[in-house]
Amino acid sequence: MQSMICAAIAAVLVLASPAFADVSGQASVIDGDTLEIHGKRIRLHGVDAPESRQMCATADGDAWRCGQQAALALADKIGRQTVHCVERDVDRYGRIVAVCSTGGIDLNGWMVRSGLAVAYRQYSQDYVPAEDAARAAGVGIWAGSFDMPWDWRRGQRSGHVQPASADAPGECAIKGNINSKGDRIYHSPGQMNYDRTQINESKGERWFCSAEEARAAGWRPARR
Repeated sequence: MQSMICAAIAAVLVLASPAFADVSGQASVIDGDTLEIHGKRIRLHGVDAPESRQMCATADGDAWRCGQQAALALADKIGRQTVHCVERDVDRYGRIVAVCSTGGIDLNGWMVRSGLAVAYRQYSQDYVPAEDAARAAGVGIWAGSFDMPWDWRRGQRSGHVQPASADAPGECAIKGNINSKGDRIYHSPGQMNYDRTQINESKGERWFCSAEEARAAGWRPARR
Protein backbone atom coordinates (compact mmCIF):
# COMPACT_ATOMS: atom_id res chain seq x y z
CA MET A 1 0.00 0.00 0.00
CA GLN A 2 2.79 2.39 0.95
CA SER A 3 4.58 1.67 -2.34
CA MET A 4 1.38 2.49 -4.27
CA ILE A 5 1.05 5.82 -2.44
CA CYS A 6 4.70 6.68 -3.18
CA ALA A 7 4.20 5.80 -6.83
CA ALA A 8 1.09 8.01 -7.00
CA ILE A 9 2.95 10.93 -5.42
CA ALA A 10 5.85 10.49 -7.86
CA ALA A 11 3.43 10.52 -10.79
CA VAL A 12 1.83 13.76 -9.57
CA LEU A 13 5.25 15.39 -9.19
CA VAL A 14 6.22 14.39 -12.71
CA LEU A 15 3.00 15.80 -14.12
CA ALA A 16 3.43 19.02 -12.14
CA SER A 17 7.01 19.55 -13.29
CA PRO A 18 7.54 22.01 -16.16
CA ALA A 19 7.99 20.20 -19.46
CA PHE A 20 11.11 21.94 -20.72
CA ALA A 21 12.35 20.97 -24.17
CA ASP A 22 15.39 21.78 -26.26
CA VAL A 23 14.97 23.50 -29.61
CA SER A 24 17.43 23.21 -32.48
CA GLY A 25 17.51 24.43 -36.07
CA GLN A 26 18.14 27.38 -38.36
CA ALA A 27 17.54 30.59 -36.44
CA SER A 28 16.19 33.96 -37.52
CA VAL A 29 17.37 36.91 -35.45
CA ILE A 30 14.49 39.09 -34.26
CA ASP A 31 16.67 41.45 -32.23
CA GLY A 32 19.81 41.31 -30.10
CA ASP A 33 18.30 38.95 -27.53
CA THR A 34 15.51 37.18 -29.40
CA LEU A 35 15.60 34.36 -31.96
CA GLU A 36 13.01 32.38 -33.84
CA ILE A 37 13.46 28.68 -34.60
CA HIS A 38 10.75 26.61 -36.30
CA GLY A 39 8.22 29.36 -35.58
CA LYS A 40 9.06 29.46 -31.87
CA ARG A 41 10.20 32.75 -30.31
CA ILE A 42 13.20 32.30 -28.03
CA ARG A 43 14.38 34.93 -25.56
CA LEU A 44 18.04 34.58 -24.61
CA HIS A 45 18.30 33.75 -20.92
CA GLY A 46 20.05 36.14 -18.56
CA VAL A 47 20.89 38.89 -21.05
CA ASP A 48 19.29 42.10 -22.27
CA ALA A 49 20.36 43.78 -25.51
CA PRO A 50 19.64 47.37 -26.62
CA GLU A 51 16.25 47.69 -28.30
CA SER A 52 16.05 47.84 -32.09
CA ARG A 53 15.52 51.62 -32.12
CA GLN A 54 17.90 52.36 -29.29
CA MET A 55 20.84 54.65 -29.90
CA CYS A 56 24.09 54.69 -27.92
CA ALA A 57 26.97 57.17 -27.91
CA THR A 58 30.62 56.60 -28.74
CA ALA A 59 33.43 57.89 -26.53
CA ASP A 60 33.44 61.01 -28.76
CA GLY A 61 29.70 61.51 -28.23
CA ASP A 62 28.63 60.39 -31.70
CA ALA A 63 25.35 58.48 -31.84
CA TRP A 64 25.28 54.97 -33.25
CA ARG A 65 22.50 52.40 -33.70
CA CYS A 66 23.58 50.00 -30.97
CA GLY A 67 20.29 48.07 -30.99
CA GLN A 68 20.44 47.48 -34.70
CA GLN A 69 24.12 46.58 -34.58
CA ALA A 70 23.55 44.09 -31.77
CA ALA A 71 21.02 42.21 -33.91
CA LEU A 72 23.28 42.31 -36.98
CA ALA A 73 26.26 41.04 -35.01
CA LEU A 74 24.22 38.15 -33.61
CA ALA A 75 22.99 37.27 -37.10
CA ASP A 76 26.56 37.35 -38.46
CA LYS A 77 27.80 35.17 -35.60
CA ILE A 78 25.14 32.54 -36.27
CA GLY A 79 25.27 32.64 -40.06
CA ARG A 80 23.80 29.43 -41.45
CA GLN A 81 24.88 27.30 -38.51
CA THR A 82 22.43 25.24 -36.51
CA VAL A 83 21.50 26.84 -33.20
CA HIS A 84 20.79 24.66 -30.18
CA CYS A 85 18.72 26.19 -27.35
CA VAL A 86 18.28 24.66 -23.90
CA GLU A 87 15.04 25.87 -22.35
CA ARG A 88 15.18 27.43 -18.88
CA ASP A 89 11.71 28.95 -18.59
CA VAL A 90 8.76 30.43 -20.48
CA ASP A 91 8.13 34.16 -20.05
CA ARG A 92 4.81 35.94 -19.68
CA TYR A 93 4.63 36.53 -23.43
CA GLY A 94 4.87 32.82 -24.13
CA ARG A 95 8.45 32.98 -25.37
CA ILE A 96 10.88 30.22 -24.53
CA VAL A 97 13.70 31.54 -22.33
CA ALA A 98 16.84 29.59 -23.16
CA VAL A 99 20.61 29.36 -23.33
CA CYS A 100 21.46 29.10 -27.01
CA SER A 101 24.70 28.00 -28.60
CA THR A 102 26.21 27.37 -32.00
CA GLY A 103 29.51 25.72 -32.77
CA GLY A 104 29.99 25.15 -29.05
CA ILE A 105 29.78 28.89 -28.29
CA ASP A 106 27.25 30.17 -25.74
CA LEU A 107 25.56 32.96 -27.72
CA ASN A 108 24.10 34.57 -24.60
CA GLY A 109 27.56 34.95 -23.10
CA TRP A 110 29.12 35.96 -26.40
CA MET A 111 26.71 38.88 -26.75
CA VAL A 112 27.57 40.13 -23.26
CA ARG A 113 31.34 39.60 -23.63
CA SER A 114 31.23 41.49 -26.93
CA GLY A 115 29.57 44.48 -25.30
CA LEU A 116 26.42 43.99 -27.35
CA ALA A 117 24.18 43.11 -24.39
CA VAL A 118 24.25 43.36 -20.61
CA ALA A 119 23.59 40.84 -17.87
CA TYR A 120 19.87 40.83 -17.04
CA ARG A 121 20.50 40.79 -13.29
CA GLN A 122 16.81 40.95 -12.42
CA TYR A 123 16.47 37.38 -13.66
CA SER A 124 19.94 35.85 -13.50
CA GLN A 125 23.51 36.40 -12.32
CA ASP A 126 24.93 33.96 -14.88
CA TYR A 127 26.47 36.59 -17.16
CA VAL A 128 27.60 39.18 -14.62
CA PRO A 129 31.29 38.11 -14.95
CA ALA A 130 31.03 38.45 -18.74
CA GLU A 131 29.58 41.94 -18.34
CA ASP A 132 32.33 42.92 -15.92
CA ALA A 133 34.94 41.78 -18.45
CA ALA A 134 33.29 43.70 -21.30
CA ARG A 135 33.07 46.86 -19.19
CA ALA A 136 36.72 46.59 -18.15
CA ALA A 137 37.79 46.11 -21.77
CA GLY A 138 35.61 48.99 -22.97
CA VAL A 139 34.12 47.01 -25.84
CA GLY A 140 30.83 47.58 -27.66
CA ILE A 141 28.39 49.78 -25.77
CA TRP A 142 30.91 50.08 -22.91
CA ALA A 143 33.19 52.12 -25.18
CA GLY A 144 30.89 55.11 -24.72
CA SER A 145 27.60 55.84 -22.96
CA PHE A 146 24.18 54.23 -23.14
CA ASP A 147 20.93 53.67 -21.29
CA MET A 148 20.28 50.25 -19.83
CA PRO A 149 17.77 48.50 -22.13
CA TRP A 150 15.18 48.10 -19.34
CA ASP A 151 15.36 51.82 -18.58
CA TRP A 152 15.08 52.70 -22.27
CA ARG A 153 11.95 50.57 -22.61
CA ARG A 154 10.34 52.39 -19.69
CA GLY A 155 11.17 55.74 -21.25
CA GLN A 156 13.81 56.53 -18.62
CA ARG A 157 16.38 57.92 -21.01
CA SER A 158 19.35 60.05 -20.08
CA GLY A 159 19.12 62.37 -23.08
CA HIS A 160 22.77 61.96 -24.05
CA VAL A 161 21.61 59.85 -26.99
CA GLN A 162 18.37 60.31 -28.90
CA PRO A 163 16.24 57.62 -30.55
CA ALA A 164 16.39 57.40 -34.30
CA SER A 165 14.11 59.73 -36.29
CA ALA A 166 10.61 60.52 -35.10
CA ASP A 167 9.36 59.11 -38.40
CA ALA A 168 8.78 55.37 -38.45
CA PRO A 169 12.32 53.93 -38.66
CA GLY A 170 12.45 50.98 -41.02
CA GLU A 171 10.27 48.18 -39.69
CA CYS A 172 9.58 49.96 -36.38
CA ALA A 173 6.13 51.15 -37.43
CA ILE A 174 4.04 50.47 -34.32
CA LYS A 175 2.83 53.71 -32.72
CA GLY A 176 2.92 53.97 -28.93
CA ASN A 177 0.36 56.67 -28.14
CA ILE A 178 -0.60 58.17 -24.75
CA ASN A 179 -4.23 59.31 -24.70
CA SER A 180 -5.83 62.15 -22.72
CA LYS A 181 -6.47 59.78 -19.78
CA GLY A 182 -2.82 58.78 -19.66
CA ASP A 183 -3.50 55.32 -21.07
CA ARG A 184 -0.61 53.87 -23.07
CA ILE A 185 -2.00 52.30 -26.23
CA TYR A 186 -0.16 51.00 -29.26
CA HIS A 187 -1.52 51.04 -32.81
CA SER A 188 -0.33 48.64 -35.47
CA PRO A 189 -0.41 49.41 -39.22
CA GLY A 190 -3.85 48.66 -40.66
CA GLN A 191 -5.81 49.43 -37.50
CA MET A 192 -8.64 51.98 -37.64
CA ASN A 193 -6.90 54.90 -35.93
CA TYR A 194 -3.35 54.17 -37.06
CA ASP A 195 -3.05 56.81 -39.77
CA ARG A 196 -4.42 59.67 -37.68
CA THR A 197 -2.39 58.79 -34.58
CA GLN A 198 0.57 61.16 -34.23
CA ILE A 199 3.63 60.41 -32.12
CA ASN A 200 5.04 63.14 -29.90
CA GLU A 201 8.19 61.78 -28.28
CA SER A 202 8.48 64.82 -25.98
CA LYS A 203 5.30 63.51 -24.24
CA GLY A 204 6.81 60.06 -23.79
CA GLU A 205 5.14 58.60 -26.87
CA ARG A 206 7.30 56.35 -29.00
CA TRP A 207 7.66 53.93 -31.89
CA PHE A 208 7.97 50.18 -31.38
CA CYS A 209 9.46 47.52 -33.60
CA SER A 210 7.16 44.74 -32.39
CA ALA A 211 4.00 44.20 -30.36
CA GLU A 212 6.10 42.25 -27.84
CA GLU A 213 8.35 45.26 -27.32
CA ALA A 214 5.32 47.51 -26.84
CA ARG A 215 3.73 45.19 -24.26
CA ALA A 216 7.02 44.82 -22.42
CA ALA A 217 7.23 48.62 -22.13
CA GLY A 218 3.74 48.81 -20.62
CA TRP A 219 1.57 49.65 -23.64
CA ARG A 220 -1.64 47.76 -24.45
CA PRO A 221 -3.02 47.13 -27.95
CA ALA A 222 -5.70 49.34 -29.44
CA ARG A 223 -9.09 47.62 -29.49
CA ARG A 224 -9.64 48.32 -33.18
